[in-house]
Amino acid sequence: MKVNQFPDRILKIGDEKYLYFGGTAYLGLPTNKKFQKILFKNIIRWGTAYGSSRNANIKLTAYDKGETFLAQFMQAEAAVTVSSGMLAGKIALNCIQSETDIFYHFPNTHIAISKIDSRPFFVNGTINPKLLDKKIERVCILTDAVATNSVTAVDYSILEKIPKNKTITLIIDESHSLGILGKNGNGIYENITSHNIYRKIVVSSLGKAMGLSGGVIASDQQFIDKIKSNAFFISSAGMNPAFVNTLSDADSLYKTQHKKLKENLMYLKANLLINKNILFDPNYPVIYPNIKNINTILASKKIIITNFKYSLETNNLNRIIITANHKKKDLDKIIQILNEYQTKID
Repeated sequence: MKVNQFPDRILKIGDEKYLYFGGTAYLGLPTNKKFQKILFKNIIRWGTAYGSSRNANIKLTAYDKGETFLAQFMQAEAAVTVSSGMLAGKIALNCIQSETDIFYHFPNTHIAISKIDSRPFFVNGTINPKLLDKKIERVCILTDAVATNSVTAVDYSILEKIPKNKTITLIIDESHSLGILGKNGNGIYENITSHNIYRKIVVSSLGKAMGLSGGVIASDQQFIDKIKSNAFFISSAGMNPAFVNTLSDADSLYKTQHKKLKENLMYLKANLLINKNILFDPNYPVIYPNIKNINTILASKKIIITNFKYSLETNNLNRIIITANHKKKDLDKIIQILNEYQTKID
């Protein structure tokens, strides 16, 4: 279906209005008037686009300001922005290639940090035996912070089982958790404290909860310096400087919207019946309903959710997305329908 305006909590299709529980604007920022005002001010200052290399002789202070904010927000030594989350993942992989003997990946890792020659981290439900052998090697482990079809962060304590003869670099895609998980939505970077990890790298889209087209790479200062000398980084135009500057200028607004999102999730927790066919966690704004034809059922009630084929090998993915902009009356409607379904099967 095609629409002629940004799909916020209300979606207009033809002459009909629907409640919208889809997308990825978890903090509800794209239509937020205060957020737009900050962005418009920065567009006046920095223009609508800047196509120069970040390594050119003219340096824009917008990048210093925004990237310093991101590093502090994510509790990393340093951060650098790029034009997309996909590019962030690909540049990080390119930079780590020369320091890695073998790659492993967790299940359902996003394509932004996937490698054809990567091996599965798990084999038959347990750690790949190659990770437990005595061979001295540098391994890079690729994983999403929150995997598709999951509502909780990956448990990295399992890395403690890998012997010390493996030097571990961990690359995490935080596109669907930055702005959501952690204190004030700062993500999971600071909470990954395994002694077995030599280096941790976070890549993320900024176009989801953070509300701005672009991507970020966060890690230790040495690795971020290496990113900045990478050929892909040098030959690419940077993230829109008006957007980068807006990141830091909107600091307090991120916290306000994160609080609203948490309140909505707590309301769901208090009113949504426990249901083995509905995957929900009050710390995460996505509900996975394992209910046949749920998207059709909800559409008949004037509710649209995310429904698409995530990959060629899977069935259609149904996701109910909660945002900071949803009102209690919106949540009541989705709660009523899901609770009615639970009552019918009891």
